[in-house]
Amino acid sequence: MSIASNIKILRESVPSEIKIVAVSKFHSTDEIMEAYEAGQRIFGESRVQELVQKSDQLPKDIEWHFIGGLQRNKVKQIAPFISLIHSVDSERLMREIEKQAATNSRTISCLLQIHVAEEDTKSGFTPNECLQFLSDGAWEECPHIKFIGIMGMATFTDDTEKVRNEFNRLRQLFEKVKTDYFAGDSDFKEISMGMTSDYPIAIEEGSTMIRVGTKIFGER
Repeated sequence: MSIASNIKILRESVPSEIKIVAVSKFHSTDEIMEAYEAGQRIFGESRVQELVQKSDQLPKDIEWHFIGGLQRNKVKQIAPFISLIHSVDSERLMREIEKQAATNSRTISCLLQIHVAEEDTKSGFTPNECLQFLSDGAWEECPHIKFIGIMGMATFTDDTEKVRNEFNRLRQLFEKVKTDYFAGDSDFKEISMGMTSDYPIAIEEGSTMIRVGTKIFGER
């Protein structure tokens, strides 16, 4: 199967309003161009150096999403062009994004990364930490950051009920955060959850944005 046909099949199986982030980390610019020529415009990377190189070499209308853990000392490199950062998980990272966005005279869209999975390797705010972070209000001092939703990952398991419950918790947290802090903000609408292995469940549970690599590009 070609990358183009993989994208076509994926699009046909996903509601049209769901945003598809093609996870292109470790894939070549040629592979990304094949996806681009099939109409894909949103690509997700998780390594700053790789992302910077690719953004230099590829079409300028690509919407780059940063989907991995982001070190504060590397924000400066992606601040000029990044469309969305999925992984804001601390006040210190938020303040660095604010600083670099201001330097570039940009507003950078961000998602709050939430930890609901049982694996320790996944990072993010717990739901309670997220509510505390918003309650503390430091985010309101960051005019160059636009929070537009939340992101989270489910536990990597064959137990679909467990996955469903974790996605359900993410959606419930989104709804609480929306009601309590962003009720008047029509841009706060994204729930980024679901990957190749579990995106159908994520969509059923309210995802608006899925991050798919293997199903588009094949196994690395």
